[in-house]
Amino acid sequence: MKKHSILIICLALIAIAAVLSIVLYDDTHHGEESHFDAKETIFDHLVDHYSWEVPFSHSHKIYLPVIVKEKEGGWHMFMSDKIEQGKTYEGFYIDNDQYKGKIVGTASDGTVYRPIDISITKNVLALFITAFVVCLCIFPLVNWYKKHGNKAPRGFLGALESLTAMIYADMIKPILGEKNGRRFAPYLLTAFYFIFVMNLMGLMVIFPAGANLTGNISITLVLALCTFITVNVFGTKEYWKEIFWPEVPTWLKAPLPIMPFIELFGIFTKPIALMVRLFANMMGGHMIVLVLLSLIFIFKEMGGMLVGGGTTVLSFLFSLFMYLIDTLVSFIQAYVFTMLSTIFISLAQVEGHHKTETKEEQK
Repeated sequence: MKKHSILIICLALIAIAAVLSIVLYDDTHHGEESHFDAKETIFDHLVDHYSWEVPFSHSHKIYLPVIVKEKEGGWHMFMSDKIEQGKTYEGFYIDNDQYKGKIVGTASDGTVYRPIDISITKNVLALFITAFVVCLCIFPLVNWYKKHGNKAPRGFLGALESLTAMIYADMIKPILGEKNGRRFAPYLLTAFYFIFVMNLMGLMVIFPAGANLTGNISITLVLALCTFITVNVFGTKEYWKEIFWPEVPTWLKAPLPIMPFIELFGIFTKPIALMVRLFANMMGGHMIVLVLLSLIFIFKEMGGMLVGGGTTVLSFLFSLFMYLIDTLVSFIQAYVFTMLSTIFISLAQVEGHHKTETKEEQK
């Protein structure tokens, strides 16, 4: 009986969502001749902005600080509401052509230019919020062990401890060993939790979540650069020796440095793989969900209430399924990024070794 009641409640919620979506769509587009633009809507949710929309409202926004440096050298700071909706303030406005979505300025001679822009955009603020959430989760666990020693915590802190122990004991320590594992664990665990929280918050639509951070290639580039710097700055002498003078036949190293060039090229392909893998997977997941939700409004315009209502139910179910898949992918991508970073670091921690030829090898 209980299972049937839950099923009835779920179906009722889906039906209510279907009716509400159509009613809200009709209200927001009442009297408008324009049609729903799926492409513009999807990409508008994926790109960065100078303001943050209030959930379920396109007319109310949270405006963010704009900090730009003009061509003549002066700095300007103001809130983004002064340049929203086609406004111009102190010669600056948001471009919709060549630099779409970015702030541009007009010089004294009338030329349009891109100023130095260090504004607090939606993605920048979301990064600060993500860092705060990670600290809010991890520091209580640290304080627990300071107060209670080795006594295991329960509840949410217990789940965090289990996840941390799994990452360290099953991945970092076996790959890097005891000594290097302790040395690089702070960076690797920080990267894992930071990416995991970014992925989860990107799936939510309500402020302070909703920013698609890992779907922005600039952010995945910085994350990959962090691993790149860690690998190469802390690489051993043997690691660099194997890059510039690997143990291969001499004709592969001189006079043409074929193998050193290949090894040196490999240094840069590793962070590129990290960057593209994380970006493509998270961007793809968001795109699929947005496309499925867009079908609600597309079929509503094509077929009216009946077709629109039926499509809403199907799109809602598929979107819910994709959200569940994306939640799993959020963990998997954070885990894979951390695992690959651990492997790349371990390859740079190779120690010197000497060949001992046996008599049989000498013969």
